[in-house]
Amino acid sequence: MDIGILLNDIKRGLTTGQRPDGTLIPTHPYRRLMPHIMRTRNESVVYFDSFARAEPLLRYLEEVNKHFTADITHCLVAAGALGLYENPKMNRFVSGRRLYARNGVHVTFSMKRQKLGREAKLTAVKLEVPKGETFRGLCERMNANVKVERSDKKTSADKEYELFNRLPRALLDVAVHAFKAVDHWNILPRDFINGDGMYTSLFIANLGSLGMPAGYHHLYEWGNCPLFMMAGKIEKRALVVGDQVVAIDVIPIRYSYDERIDDGLNARFGIEAVNRALENPYQHFGCVKDDGSDAYPLDQFAPQQP
Repeated sequence: MDIGILLNDIKRGLTTGQRPDGTLIPTHPYRRLMPHIMRTRNESVVYFDSFARAEPLLRYLEEVNKHFTADITHCLVAAGALGLYENPKMNRFVSGRRLYARNGVHVTFSMKRQKLGREAKLTAVKLEVPKGETFRGLCERMNANVKVERSDKKTSADKEYELFNRLPRALLDVAVHAFKAVDHWNILPRDFINGDGMYTSLFIANLGSLGMPAGYHHLYEWGNCPLFMMAGKIEKRALVVGDQVVAIDVIPIRYSYDERIDDGLNARFGIEAVNRALENPYQHFGCVKDDGSDAYPLDQFAPQQP
């Protein structure tokens, strides 16, 4: 940890309200009052139920796996990042009763420490998705991180858990309150924030990979993640296509989000962007041509800066 950077972050946090992971943004007086009235994420949560047609994505994955390894979880992470780039108002968070624009797009996804192991523990992998990254590049980084998580190497999360678990219960309560207070005043070290999977733009849980249906997940009061996506196993639904009712394979996706970051209209735009990417992977992800001419950046639909 660089002491100079740490002291500079503390000074900036206390004097300006800025944070290592976010930029303080001006808000409408009504929205500025919301964090004071609705003080926690779970009393501010809104739930959305959605789905994406599975057939185009499955066909795409069959072809793309001839070139590199990818599955539905990879596509969910890529679609989530694409949706956040296209709708930056959803890439916000509330901390210390203030609204921040997150610095960078970060996605955390859950996985089993041992593949398909019933007794295996869950872990969370956090990745920043930089501008210009393609689907193939993201998949390769995800696969590398999964390999580390399933090895004997201790991750930053493992070290964090060990630190807290060494404390007696009474001291653990004090430590958690202390960390939350330090975070409230924007002086939590950036190394801690960068290594914690709950300081993220979006958390994704693909229960479909375990053969389970999607549920609605609560938001965590630890960290500052305002948006949770849970996908379930592929199922058939009756949909009206033209003048006929047909059974179509879909991926059910359910969202929980903190309404203090923005209104429901922008949440809807974000969900539509995710579904559009999942149902049109050749146009949004590409990466199936040998010459790389269809390798589209995941921020391709981000609004142009004036």
